[in-house]
Amino acid sequence: MSDQLVNAIADMREEEALSLVQEMVESGVDPTVILEAAREAMSIVGQRYEQGTYFLPELIMAGEILRQITETIKPQLAKAPELKRYGKVVIGTVAGDIHDIGKNIVTFMLDANGFEVLDLGVDVPPQKFVQAIQDARPQVVGLSGFLTLAFDAMKETIEAIQAAGLRDAVKIMIGGGQVNESIKEYTGADAYGRDAVAGVSLAKKWLGVQ
Repeated sequence: MSDQLVNAIADMREEEALSLVQEMVESGVDPTVILEAAREAMSIVGQRYEQGTYFLPELIMAGEILRQITETIKPQLAKAPELKRYGKVVIGTVAGDIHDIGKNIVTFMLDANGFEVLDLGVDVPPQKFVQAIQDARPQVVGLSGFLTLAFDAMKETIEAIQAAGLRDAVKIMIGGGQVNESIKEYTGADAYGRDAVAGVSLAKKWLGVQ
């Protein structure tokens, strides 16, 4: 049944996927098995996106299906042993910018691929990122921004992380809108992600996840 679920999610058959999850929950299937199937499906979605057969709407829809699945199995998850997590990512949309669709998709995709994600929300001041790094000790930080004014905020945030003596402890990726290689250089980030799939690939590469 988990193979059926993988295919239903990957092919965007929302009703079928949710009904399979409900059936699996009622049959007493371990919720981590359901999450693993969702993770595998999201990996297929990512590949199809990279190949150009899926686009942004499919990524958004896959994220929504994943959210509903998580809601359905939440009560069972509370009783289940903790899923293996590869590492921790702090993410947020930088100060002055309130766009969150891209950030939310990256958060969904990272979560589905086995990362623990702390989402700080939108319009996040540099100091809040610094505080989150000090408290959560992530290996990766993701700065999102859609507007061009976000570039200065990204630069200021990375400078604040540097000033707090935390720059060497984290890898920083930026993404959103017009972000490219020259913006990466300007802000001082380690890399930029063209999209959510690239963001997941970067996190995996930095943490040595196959």
